[in-house]
Amino acid sequence: MFVDYVKIHLKAGNGGNGLVAYRREKYVPMGGPAGGDGGNGADIVMEVDEGLRTLMDFRFQSHFKAEHGENGMNANKHGKSRDALVLKVPPGTIVKNAETGAPIADLTTDGQTAVVATGGRGGRGNSRFVSSRNTAPDFAENGEPGQEIDVILELKLMADVGLVGFPSVGKSTLLSSVSRAEPKIAAYPFTTIKPNLGVVNTKDGRSFVMADLPGLIEGASEGTGLGHQFLRHVERTKVLVHVIDIAETEFRDAVEDYNTIRKEMELYNESLLSRPEIIALNKIEILNDDENMERFKREVETDSKIMEISAVTGQGIDELLYEIADTLDNYEEVEEVEIEESDVRVVYKHEKGRDQFEITRDMDGTFVVTGEGIERLFMMTDFSRDSAVRRFARQMRSMGIDDALRKRGIQTGEIVRIMDFEFEFVE
Repeated sequence: MFVDYVKIHLKAGNGGNGLVAYRREKYVPMGGPAGGDGGNGADIVMEVDEGLRTLMDFRFQSHFKAEHGENGMNANKHGKSRDALVLKVPPGTIVKNAETGAPIADLTTDGQTAVVATGGRGGRGNSRFVSSRNTAPDFAENGEPGQEIDVILELKLMADVGLVGFPSVGKSTLLSSVSRAEPKIAAYPFTTIKPNLGVVNTKDGRSFVMADLPGLIEGASEGTGLGHQFLRHVERTKVLVHVIDIAETEFRDAVEDYNTIRKEMELYNESLLSRPEIIALNKIEILNDDENMERFKREVETDSKIMEISAVTGQGIDELLYEIADTLDNYEEVEEVEIEESDVRVVYKHEKGRDQFEITRDMDGTFVVTGEGIERLFMMTDFSRDSAVRRFARQMRSMGIDDALRKRGIQTGEIVRIMDFEFEFVE
């Protein structure tokens, strides 16, 4: 089964909790704090495996949870950090944030890796908080929660050559005639509903990978038919071979077909029009005269090489393959920049992004504080210990939350909520 689009849920490992402990040794009457740190939770990493050609494995398992870090131990022994959970993906996989659609990683080469969900940092044990004012701290940190995220995996085939064209123009027949690929071939539209790959070897010893892509129809750029599935794979190919049914056996106009597909590619991604293109006028074996070919060459405005072939009889196939190989030999990789300059924001060192917060007010009058920094601090605080609660209050003040609440008009006794925790504000 060929799968090229999946949505999965990832949960990186939580950090282990720090420990509150003290030395209890003979002849050491004033043993100090000895609570160890928790270990780091496991990251979730995507790694490219060139042996894979589909995202099928993620079709049957869509939830992945990495191991949590080990808790800290006595005698300042740290908990064990966990090894990353590695998920194998095929070359050409793009990882996107399912909520925002923002790209996280573009994985193209064998062995390439990307951390998609970051494991939580282990909490610090009480020995980490020793100071001249507090030589025996009786609190520790909880482990930082691991990142939890829904991601979309999109596979764009890594092929040298992509066969494009309307359904039933002969793309599958062409691929089967020049390689060992065995695509489904039948006398009805949309025989190909998934990409097929084949390795092509020319008679002069050159080789390349050719992809027979699902047929395109008008409206594909808006997702009609197999549109986005088709166009997603076209983006990865170096050279496009536009196959045209010049005999017009499906009662479509060859010139109109060519212009329609070019227009759909432009609407989807304008850069596709600058991709090297070869036009293959197929099914010449059933033409009674050259009128259709002459009209096509006369009315189509293009600088692309136009070649006459028959995928059934093999006429013109060798010449087409040589032209493809020559085009690939002269191909220059163009790096496509997906992030516009206006989307880039410079963050200076003095900025504390994680300390940013927002204060809103619920209908019941409760002040609600949200933000990555304060929520992270909240989850790493052990509220069962008074000293940890006092430390949390001090950190809130240092972040400016107390002053911000006063500016919003909060009064003593009013309720403040952080995540699921509510407390009274005391001036």
